[in-house]
Amino acid sequence: MGWLRDTFLEPDNDSNELERIRYARAYILEMIEGYLMPDLSRNLVHLRWLLKLVDFRAAGELSCGSAMLATLYKEMCRATRSNKAKIGGCLSLLQSWAQFRFPFLRHRVDYPYTFPLITRWNHSMSYAKIPTSLEDIRLLLDQ
Repeated sequence: MGWLRDTFLEPDNDSNELERIRYARAYILEMIEGYLMPDLSRNLVHLRWLLKLVDFRAAGELSCGSAMLATLYKEMCRATRSNKAKIGGCLSLLQSWAQFRFPFLRHRVDYPYTFPLITRWNHSMSYAKIPTSLEDIRLLLDQ
């Protein structure tokens, strides 16, 4: 991923169309592997994604949402093994889903509110006791 960032710098006004296309491919690869479907290393990108970006018209047929969910489900299955300490996949999606579904992961608001997604980031909130160790989180999820 670092090589991608160093090799394909942001194009300026003087860059030609080929340089812009190369930058766009590198940027899309960085988004795919850096945010949507990261692996455990958080530094490597699989070449299968590069093959999807050869033709931009064909890339529009790729279902990124389905691929992202499949990657997250696969990583969640791997994370259930007792010898695993890390998880890959789009963890911000998992976190947002978990905050809505599991009350012990949610922070408490001491006052009534109308806009939960906006007031969630208000600094005057008190937070519920969130477990910090992986074992405690697994125990709460099992319960």
